[in-house]
Amino acid sequence: MVQALAKETIPIPKGVTVTVEDRDVKVKGPKGELVRAFPEASVALAQQGDELVVSCELPRRRQKALVGTYASHLRNMVSGVQAEWEYKLKIVFSHFPIKTKVQGKQFVIENFLGEKTPRRASIREGVAVKVEGDAVSVTGVHLENVAQTAANIEQATRIRGFDPRVFQDGIYITHKPR
Repeated sequence: MVQALAKETIPIPKGVTVTVEDRDVKVKGPKGELVRAFPEASVALAQQGDELVVSCELPRRRQKALVGTYASHLRNMVSGVQAEWEYKLKIVFSHFPIKTKVQGKQFVIENFLGEKTPRRASIREGVAVKVEGDAVSVTGVHLENVAQTAANIEQATRIRGFDPRVFQDGIYITHKPR
């Protein structure tokens, strides 16, 4: 049975401005600015006072799911420009000490399992990576870029051809937001 209306509202807090232009939404706050396109024409985006409304009339299953997905993306954008997203990772090694550093848009992992060539992980746009001892902090306003950068770093130290129960060296995500 088809519902008459699928609707979600996202409150806009003080200090955050939201601009809806055609299918693009621009969110600006104290930590930065994010712009994202929402291409689905059947899902309507509108700003009503201090709320952002995502709705769809007579939605089918796919459109109903998109209303929830778009609302979630918009909540993440609003949260990101208020307080940055942060992932924490831990460097773990047993024998060969791992050396890590940031070179431009690359995270370089040297001496991993005694390898001569360094492993590299790409850092997405708008993401800051800090290394302090055996802790790595990945921060930024765009949740997807922060999460993908943390995943890139973790995957760069994936061990192939060895038993992972014995060879537990690597860089692992220890803390995710929410």
